[in-house]
Amino acid sequence: MESWAIYSIHTSMKPLEEFEKQYSLDFHDKFLLETAFTHRSYVNESGDKHTIHNERLEFLGDAVLEILVSEYLFYKFPDLPEGLLTTYRSASVRMESLADVSLELGLGLYLRMAKGEEATGGRTKPYILANTFEAFLGALFLDQGIEACKKFLSSVFFGKIDKVITEKTYVDNKSRLQELLQEKSRQMPTYKVLQETGPDHDKTFIVGVYLKNAEMLGRGVGKTKQQAQQEAAKEALQKLGQ
Repeated sequence: MESWAIYSIHTSMKPLEEFEKQYSLDFHDKFLLETAFTHRSYVNESGDKHTIHNERLEFLGDAVLEILVSEYLFYKFPDLPEGLLTTYRSASVRMESLADVSLELGLGLYLRMAKGEEATGGRTKPYILANTFEAFLGALFLDQGIEACKKFLSSVFFGKIDKVITEKTYVDNKSRLQELLQEKSRQMPTYKVLQETGPDHDKTFIVGVYLKNAEMLGRGVGKTKQQAQQEAAKEALQKLGQ
């Protein structure tokens, strides 16, 4: 707890007590909460063997989120087939969706991270925000159980699923681009990794999308190949006026 207080003096990080107060939370195990808001870079920089980063909690929170979103969709849309429910769920829990809600909640402001990571905009990086959201949910599950997680998601997240469905953002960019190109030119787009940088646990991919004649339609950057492909397809759709 002492290192937490000292670190907060030197960064723009906000105290977790404010977060708890704002969302009517009261963690029994404060260490769990602190761990949820500890990025790997902080552990590497501090060298403190007693400090744990949030990636294991992120793993757990991902599973909690998936089951609760599945339950929400199951009861909200009793007549929809499994395939469409899966599509809705995938769109709802993808990185961009989680990053958006995490940004709204200001989760990045409570993160412990290395000074170098913070200097490069770490508090607003989508993949870090999405991971933090899942890590927090994992910590909340361990501290207070599944019903507390459901209550939290009901207040800050489930309403956004309705927006995803209403605005049809569940139709992903790769699928839209493929359908458009097949309709216009009867050609299938292909994706190629142009560059990958960073360590294994924190890679960045640059991907291009092409037609058979080797014309590049779009270029995308992401923390996974799939995300970079989606971004490349998005740029291609924009260039094609879609």
